Amino acid sequence: MTTISKITWDAASARRTQRQHLAGPAGDGTPVAEVVGAMMGAHAQVPSAAEVSVGVRTSGLTRADVRTALWDERSLVKTYGPRGTVHLLPARELPLWSAALTAVPTGPSPFPPDVRLTEEQAAQVVAAIGEALEDTCLTLDELTEEIVARTGPWAGDRVMPAFQDLWPRWRQVLHRAGWAGTLCFGPNRGRKATYTRPPVAGAAGGTGGALGPGEALGAFVRRYLYAYGPATPQHFAKWLAAPTGWAGAVFRELAAADGIEEVDFQGTRAWVAAGDTAFPDGPVRGVRLLPYFDAYVIAAQPRERLFPGAAYERALAGGQAGNYPVLLVDGVVAGVWHQRRQGRRTTVTVEPLVRLTARQERELGERVERVGEVLEAKAELVVGEVRVGPHA
Repeated sequence: MTTISKITWDAASARRTQRQHLAGPAGDGTPVAEVVGAMMGAHAQVPSAAEVSVGVRTSGLTRADVRTALWDERSLVKTYGPRGTVHLLPARELPLWSAALTAVPTGPSPFPPDVRLTEEQAAQVVAAIGEALEDTCLTLDELTEEIVARTGPWAGDRVMPAFQDLWPRWRQVLHRAGWAGTLCFGPNRGRKATYTRPPVAGAAGGTGGALGPGEALGAFVRRYLYAYGPATPQHFAKWLAAPTGWAGAVFRELAAADGIEEVDFQGTRAWVAAGDTAFPDGPVRGVRLLPYFDAYVIAAQPRERLFPGAAYERALAGGQAGNYPVLLVDGVVAGVWHQRRQGRRTTVTVEPLVRLTARQERELGERVERVGEVLEAKAELVVGEVRVGPHA
C-alpha cells in the first residue's frame, strides 16, 4: 500500500521560499536568467517591478544587471507568458514555454462575431508576425502594415475596443504570437515599444526543444510543481489562466505515467513532482518586500493561507493577487508597501498589518535598503498608511 506524504502549510511555504531565493539570496554569480527561471517567469507589465522581483532574490544584482541580461546578453526575453501577461523568461527555456502555453485550450472570444478572428485567420496572423519580425524590430504601426500586406485588409480593420480607442483586428492574437515563439519585445524606440522575433524561437537546443508536445507539457507541469508544489490542478489552472477541466486531465495523465505524486496538503489532495517529497522541518522566518505582481504572490496557493486575516482584504483587489506590493513576515502576507521615487532617492512607505518585533523592524530596514540598491537609489523607510490604491 502506498503511503501518502502529509505536507503542512509551514513546510510547503518554507520549501517554496527556499526555491524562490526568498529564504536566502541566490549565490554570488548566479545568472539573472537562472533566478528568473526559479520563479517560473517574472511579471514585467511594470518593468521596475520585474527588476525588483529579481533583485530582492539576490544580494548584489541591480536593475542594470536585469537590463543587461535582457537587451545586451539576450539571456532573458520579454514576451507574453502566463495569463497572456508580459513576463521576463529565460531565453533558453522559450521552447518549453511555447510548447506549454500553446497547448492550453483557447477559450471563447470575448468580442462580438463581427470583431473576432477565426482560428484560420488567427493562424495566418501569427505566421505573418513571425515573417515580419525576422531580423528586425518594428513598432505596432509598422507591424500592422506588414501583417496587412501578408494577410489582407481584414487584419487591419480598427474594430477591437481598447482603452477608449479601437485597435486593429489582429491585436486579438498578439499574446498568442508570443506564446508561439514568433514575437517578443525589442528595445524601445523613443517612447514606442518595438517587437522582434525571439533569438531562439523553435530552437532545438533550448530546454524543451527536443521534446514532443506531450513530453514538454509534462516537463512544464513538473517545473511548476517544483517551484510551487504541493498544488492542485485548480491551482495550476488559476496560475496559467487555463480551463480547470483541461488541467485536471493533464494531472491525471501525468499521475498515471508516474510523472507526479499525490500528497496530503493540509487535508487536501494535491501533487508534487514524482519523488520530490522532501520538505524543510521548520517554518520560514524573516521579513521580505515583494513588488507588484511578484511571481510568488501570484502562484503560491492556497491564497487564504498566504493572505491570512486582515491581509486578505487589505492586500488583494477583489481576491486578485499582485495589485499591491506586499510585506511578507514568516512566509505570509502581513502588510503592503509603496515606493515613490524622486531623482536619486526613493521613499518606501510600509504599512504592517501585524506588530513587528524589534528584530523584524531591523530586518525591514535592511529590506528597504535592498530595494533602493536594486533601483539604484537611496531608500528611506516610512512606516505608516499606504494611501494609494491598487496598481498605483
